[in-house]
Amino acid sequence: MSDFDPHTPVMLAMLKRLVETESPSHDKAAVDRLGALVAEECRRLGAQVKVHPQTETGDLVEARWAGTHPRSRSSKKKEAGILMLAHMDTVFPLGTLEKMPFHEKGGKVFGPGVSDMKGGIVIALTALAEALEAGNLAHPVTALFTSDEEIGSGTSQALIEKLAAESALVLVLEPGMVDGSVKTWRKGVGEFTVRVRGRAAHAGGDHEKGRNAIEEMAHQVLAIQKLTDYNKGTTLNVGVIRGGTVSNVVPDEASIEVDLRVMQPGEAERISAALQALKPILDGTNIEVTGGLNRPPMPYNDTIKATFEKVKVIAANVNIKLKASGTGGASDANFVAPLGVPVLDGLGPAGGDYHSEREFIFRDSLPERTKLLAAILREW
Repeated sequence: MSDFDPHTPVMLAMLKRLVETESPSHDKAAVDRLGALVAEECRRLGAQVKVHPQTETGDLVEARWAGTHPRSRSSKKKEAGILMLAHMDTVFPLGTLEKMPFHEKGGKVFGPGVSDMKGGIVIALTALAEALEAGNLAHPVTALFTSDEEIGSGTSQALIEKLAAESALVLVLEPGMVDGSVKTWRKGVGEFTVRVRGRAAHAGGDHEKGRNAIEEMAHQVLAIQKLTDYNKGTTLNVGVIRGGTVSNVVPDEASIEVDLRVMQPGEAERISAALQALKPILDGTNIEVTGGLNRPPMPYNDTIKATFEKVKVIAANVNIKLKASGTGGASDANFVAPLGVPVLDGLGPAGGDYHSEREFIFRDSLPERTKLLAAILREW
């Protein structure tokens, strides 16, 4: 039994409130409604709250707590503290609750964003409440609740990097793996658009005068897919293709969208250079490539390994056997890793089926993960 099991009903009530405040990334007003709830809860816990207004996306909520442990209060110099990162936006449009209501079944909790990542927000706030009440918050803590993680963190990246660079440790409340493992590596993510232009012509009367952009693109799709290198953890996926208007016209334009995932430093630069160097196969066609790396890779390097081993000991002290894993998906932890700051991801609840109507968390992982986070705040 976890020390936080008695808190589970309250945590579930908070989670229900957050999930039922729908917050799709592209709906600023909706995300701001959730941000107001989060800011209210942070103020209730005694935080100094600063709201960073945004124009296109939801506002960012930054909350700060001073350390309450005697050794923290006795320090005369400004101490590098702990930064917790959580995002408030989800991939689910308004109205999803009608077909995907918040509910419990078979030891699981379901609902839009329950795992990615409103469960992590609940864990962060509950662990902070416990540490503050017990007076054993060993370091100053900053929590940044962002509004655009699911769409690339374009408006929040600079603030994430600024706060992370000032911190001694960054904890990311993204969901844990389905077996409860935390995430010690993530692939970097890039997005590219490739456009081919040819020459339109009547498919019957002037076929030879045309330059078929779709035919040219077929050559390029095969070349791009061959850039995948599983040994290096590099994958390219042509996921969207568009072209043509009607079947009796030689198409003069085609485009594709390419997803890039990289694990090793330098791979993004290699692939970007290769894409920019693509040459047409058919005379009379041309190629344009735009895009690039959105998030750098978060490799399992010495810093992250040392961070995990230290947290693993803290976890063992509260009878939690912590495991490490990783994923091809990216998060805001990817922005932190290149800074050389200790970072650990996946500290949210264990769950799965993210971004689908089956998204869930294991109910028991709420108190378990809260106990872990509270121990880190106390013992790091």
